[in-house]
Amino acid sequence: MTAFRSSLLRCGVFLLALTTTPALGVMPAGYYAYAAGAHWTYSSGEVQVVGPAVVHKGVTVTPVSHQYGSTTYSQDLLELRADGSVWLRGVNTGGRLAWFTMPLNVYPPGPLQPGMAWTSGNSAMTLRSQVTGMSAVKLAAGTFNALAIRTDTTLAGKVSTQTTYFVPTLGVVRYQTGDGSLIDLQR
Repeated sequence: MTAFRSSLLRCGVFLLALTTTPALGVMPAGYYAYAAGAHWTYSSGEVQVVGPAVVHKGVTVTPVSHQYGSTTYSQDLLELRADGSVWLRGVNTGGRLAWFTMPLNVYPPGPLQPGMAWTSGNSAMTLRSQVTGMSAVKLAAGTFNALAIRTDTTLAGKVSTQTTYFVPTLGVVRYQTGDGSLIDLQR
């Protein structure tokens, strides 16, 4: 899997834990846990680090770096919109930026609920995501009631599927790849 595609799958596909369900559709601050300085360490050895917001091509984006050891392999540029939605505006891999004129919707405005579905695409790829339900997830980092989100990514005519387990205000606590491999939050 290319670093770009792997980065895209992780992105669209991260950050939440269901510790509370907001009443009347009011979303708590930090629902999609992208505060500068936030970081997650996964069983694969990957560390994801949220950087401070920057302006790129006139758009304010929040960079999320994907690191192994001291090396950053890719960086997702996320637009956190006023309506609460999260959009992938670009991916920087190896110093080469792929900027999406038509961004990809990673998450719709929260709170997320089982049954919700969303689709977005551009000339290169399409993301189709659905919250398929709730799942108890027991990890080294703790036990969580997580929202299971299935995302089908179509790129160059090929479809790959990933399920992320998302906990509001915390982030993605588990990734499950199409081949069944699990990548768990360590801390």
